[in-house]
Amino acid sequence: MTGENWMSKFVQISTTTEKKHDAERISAALVQKRLAACVQIIGPVKSTYWWENAVQTGEEWLCLVKTKKSLIKKVEAEVFAVHPYEVPEFVVTPVLTGSDSYLKWLGSEIQT
Repeated sequence: MTGENWMSKFVQISTTTEKKHDAERISAALVQKRLAACVQIIGPVKSTYWWENAVQTGEEWLCLVKTKKSLIKKVEAEVFAVHPYEVPEFVVTPVLTGSDSYLKWLGSEIQT
């Protein structure tokens, strides 16, 4: 199967947390429920953002969630159920293409 046949089937979702253990909880919940084939946790990263009428900065942990486009709403519900933030980041990026073997693995590890 060529990369173009996978186009738009998969997405990468990003969310951040203040604490590493929260990122690990989100990651475990998504993978155990087969809503994601993989969640990478990167960090700490420095974030600068506008919150409560002021510029804020802080260290966060970035979760990169690999899943199917058809599961975005289920992943969102699970992330929001576990996430400690009042307004969690939830940004979806389409996967336009990738290696055939990796995308095939993604498809086989996520619930249908």
